[in-house]
Amino acid sequence: MEEIRGVPTWQEELASLVDAGLRYDGAPIDLTAATKRSGFVSADGSGSEPKETLKDQVTGFMKSWGEMLLELAKGCKDIVQQTVVTDDSFLVRKLRKPAAKVSKKLSFLNEFLPEDRDPIHAWPVIFFVFLLALAALSFSPENDRPVTVITKLRLHPTGATRVELPDGRYIAYQEQGVSAERARYSLVMPHSFLSSRLAGIPGVKKSLLVEYGVRLVSYDLPGFGESDPHRGRNLSSSASDMINLAAAIGIDEKFWLLGYSTGSIHTWAGMKYFPEKIAGAAMVAPVINPYEPSMVKEEVVKTWEQWLTKRKFMYFLARRFPILLPFFYRRSFLSGNLDQLNQWMALSLGEKDKLLIQDPTFQEVYQRNVEESVRQGITKPFVEEAVLQVSNWGFTLSEFRSQKKCATNGVLSWLMSMYSEAECELIGFRKPIHIWQGMEDRVAPPSMSDYISRMIPEATVHKIPNEGHFSFFYFCDECHRQIFYALFGEPKGQLERVKETKDTLVETEAHKDT
Repeated sequence: MEEIRGVPTWQEELASLVDAGLRYDGAPIDLTAATKRSGFVSADGSGSEPKETLKDQVTGFMKSWGEMLLELAKGCKDIVQQTVVTDDSFLVRKLRKPAAKVSKKLSFLNEFLPEDRDPIHAWPVIFFVFLLALAALSFSPENDRPVTVITKLRLHPTGATRVELPDGRYIAYQEQGVSAERARYSLVMPHSFLSSRLAGIPGVKKSLLVEYGVRLVSYDLPGFGESDPHRGRNLSSSASDMINLAAAIGIDEKFWLLGYSTGSIHTWAGMKYFPEKIAGAAMVAPVINPYEPSMVKEEVVKTWEQWLTKRKFMYFLARRFPILLPFFYRRSFLSGNLDQLNQWMALSLGEKDKLLIQDPTFQEVYQRNVEESVRQGITKPFVEEAVLQVSNWGFTLSEFRSQKKCATNGVLSWLMSMYSEAECELIGFRKPIHIWQGMEDRVAPPSMSDYISRMIPEATVHKIPNEGHFSFFYFCDECHRQIFYALFGEPKGQLERVKETKDTLVETEAHKDT
């Protein structure tokens, strides 16, 4: 083909780029020699370019994908910020008010954040990490293996005295003091959280019970110790169990109630639902609902400031997310390891209580009581007990206050009631109520007893200086005597004559027939 004149060929262009001393004559070019002359030699000296390994290829591939994902995330973030989270978006308009309400209710949690942390950014991170931690613990291989029970938590053989309730359940109880036939006073006692019928009045001497003629009956709440669980337990059913137990063991007359710590919840229930069966009530370090709306701000602050963050968190879970409580219970006292429980308890106590828990006698009684409490190894009764404390009780303490109720069906009846007592009656729990409160108590702070005193002015509150949660109630002979003297007055001993129970009446009739 004839070449176009005036246009340089590619050979001529290549030759023009080479040094003037070189001319391309159309022969093949030796690239190896050219490379050697230019000074560029491969690492192995062969002169060829280095080969890319598989590791280098994978590294480059991952870097490329990482950059792509990062750019994609930035793009998605921009899209969300421009369309979803704007003030005019449909999602923000629908969620603005509910989110504001939730944020207001949970605003107290911001107190636990450092001052330099923005709650809006901090809490989502904390929540995400919390979910990851729960997932990691839930799928941990350790859950597939049986829990190693610490040797210090022992399982004791059964042997409690039990009675059958009208619904077919059995309830276990323990008796101390004088017999039913010679009892001058009957004292029924529900136990506190992580406790059992074995607690009773810790360290009370039988001689004191005989001196006052007291029959002390303590029992296991449903699901604790050797008592059968209850399918739908509440404070009303708890009061019914108490009354049915008293009837089953031959307490025909009015009896006294004694509640210690959270056991006072069931004491309040008995006073509310069966006041005609109760002769009076005594409570030591009583616990009330810390979320009670009728508490004034000062009472709320003084109550919550006494507790550790962990206790506050457990109260929060019991009120809002009780489904999570079994997770913590199985990893604490239900795991068989009491060391963490003892350490936590020691941190929550005052100085006098800390000295008391070092006593070997206290440790032995306390451990045996805990072992009996967790005998059945189920979380349900403990969750029920925690929820009962922080939920709506169905009544208020102001209902126990003695007050006048008049039948005012109209204006005329109301005017007549102002000048006549015939249409009015006194309501409330018009029986003795005694409360003992240690002023150094950090478990049931004195602010709770202050609230009770404000709601029930007739209640007698005994404020004990320098006493804690345990020190006034455990192994204190003088303290036990003070309680009995306040309730029963001067000791009169047990009854000399035998009470005429149903069994004795049957025996008497049989003798008459013979």
